Amino acid sequence: MAPTKAVITDYIGTLVNANYYNMADSQRTLHKALSDAGFEMGLEDFLEAYGQAHEKYRTVRYEQFREVTNAVWVCEALNSLGCAVSQEDTRIKTALNFFFQRYVESLELRPCAAKLLKRIKDHCKLGLVSNFTYAPVIYASLRKLGINHFFNAVVVSDENGWRKPHTQIFHDTLAKLQVKAEEAVFIGDSPLEDIKGAKAAGLKTVFVASQFFSLKNLKESGQKPEVVAGGLDEIYRNFFEIIGYVPSQKF
Repeated sequence: MAPTKAVITDYIGTLVNANYYNMADSQRTLHKALSDAGFEMGLEDFLEAYGQAHEKYRTVRYEQFREVTNAVWVCEALNSLGCAVSQEDTRIKTALNFFFQRYVESLELRPCAAKLLKRIKDHCKLGLVSNFTYAPVIYASLRKLGINHFFNAVVVSDENGWRKPHTQIFHDTLAKLQVKAEEAVFIGDSPLEDIKGAKAAGLKTVFVASQFFSLKNLKESGQKPEVVAGGLDEIYRNFFEIIGYVPSQKF
């Protein structure tokens, strides 16, 4: 069995909780920011156009696992309402920063997250892989929470182009860390995106229950991670056993 040279983690759900984010409020904030930038359209018209564009690209994102950034469907919504604009328009980026501001503010570290990251970084390389449509949110929140310095590599689907569970995003992360799949452990909370995807890419896997996915969800998924934990504290306490790879262990 190859020694563990890197641990890679998911982000939202696994390391952080989103505590008070409201999508409807954020969409109204996005409309206001775009209106203030000079795009003239009614709120209801924009919300309908935005929803249609979002749904269109949802199929691409969740069936083909190709990521599509928010700027694409904001641009498509605006164009459908007669506002000629390209996704590179700086006004769209500014509006998206407003759109995600409360989301970034809502993120809080899960108990034991910082301690676990430090323990990992003290003993091997550390990577992060996140499915997120707007990469600046990930980088801004990592800085806000004071954990950005722990990671040797951060890979966001917005920039990578692929979404978990597609194996390519895992392989690209391994390449950044300069380790082989059999030398890495992946920690995540999504049975399909994290556990299924990482196992398909050849990594050992650790499932951690979260606000989004429970131990019941894992059982129902049929996925079989090497380690199952109820919280990050359990992974922290048993870290050396985990990186030594203990098959089918449950805490």
